[in-house]
Amino acid sequence: MDKNNINSTLTGFENTEVNGQGNSGENIQDSAIFENCRKILDECRAEAAKRLVGQGQVIDAILTAIITGGHVLLEGVPGLAKTLAVKTFAELSGLDFKRIQFTPDLLPADVSGTLIYEQNTGNFSVRKGPVFTNVVLADEINRAPAKVQSALLEAMAEKQVTIGEKTYPLPQPFLVLATQNPIEQEGTYNLPEAELDRFLLKVLVSYPTPQEEIQIVKTAGKAGDVAVKKVLSAQKIKDLQSAFEKVVCADKIIEYMVNIVSVTRNLNTGRRTEFSKYISFGASPRSGIALLQCSKVKALFAGRSFVLPEDVKNAACEVLRHRLVLSYEAAADGITADEIISKILTFVPVP
Repeated sequence: MDKNNINSTLTGFENTEVNGQGNSGENIQDSAIFENCRKILDECRAEAAKRLVGQGQVIDAILTAIITGGHVLLEGVPGLAKTLAVKTFAELSGLDFKRIQFTPDLLPADVSGTLIYEQNTGNFSVRKGPVFTNVVLADEINRAPAKVQSALLEAMAEKQVTIGEKTYPLPQPFLVLATQNPIEQEGTYNLPEAELDRFLLKVLVSYPTPQEEIQIVKTAGKAGDVAVKKVLSAQKIKDLQSAFEKVVCADKIIEYMVNIVSVTRNLNTGRRTEFSKYISFGASPRSGIALLQCSKVKALFAGRSFVLPEDVKNAACEVLRHRLVLSYEAAADGITADEIISKILTFVPVP
């Protein structure tokens, strides 16, 4: 999309009616709110950059999750500062933070909590697990068996935990930031599709550039000592969430999102496409909801009150890559989920 088309699209969306309400007046009225949100997000990025080198996409993903109430799966080889990024966000946000190291001998009660029998009173008391916090780092989540992984499902989906016969709400905000190693598969358990679908985003944490790595080597062992200011607060998070709810999306853009998702299931064309053989199971309806949420946050990062097709394209890979079940043909031909999503984005007409 060239500059002229983008400008005309902007003009069109500013005058689009969403749910029967015109938003051009609202844009003028709330422009200061969205600009303030952009400044808050930029401040978070800048503060995190004091300690992290070249991990902007990770911080953006975490900020997206805290605004939307979602969860993030971080995949990358060891040593790419995934854990440091999560700890840094916890510090600059001032939220309570706990880390769970997933291992093969971990039990579900080690995550959610359990009932403890008190011999003196003859009663049971509740001992809440580390999941009762704001930010949970599930480190190497694929090292624990399915029973332990499932202990997180209720917490991620319902924001609550059942211990014994009672259900306890989790602190708000609540988000799970899970990491996994894509290359070391000995002693690991694949995450089931139902659990993967609970993650709003999957971020592939890549190697740094040579220039970034020089900076990392120079500051080796000192990154954790760099102080970061608490630039977020409970009120600022609520302000970001309130602005997020005000971001509008035209019906034609929502149809565009649904078309992207439905192509993975071959529903919108009625015929098989060139990449259909590479997909065994397509994305779920939760994917469309996640794509809308993340596109709204992309607009918020830009200080806009409305979604553009470019926002959808920028969010598509992180939203969909873990929700596609690829076929044996994809493995045989060396085709990745990202390559399939890129083809889908060129296949689906842009409104």
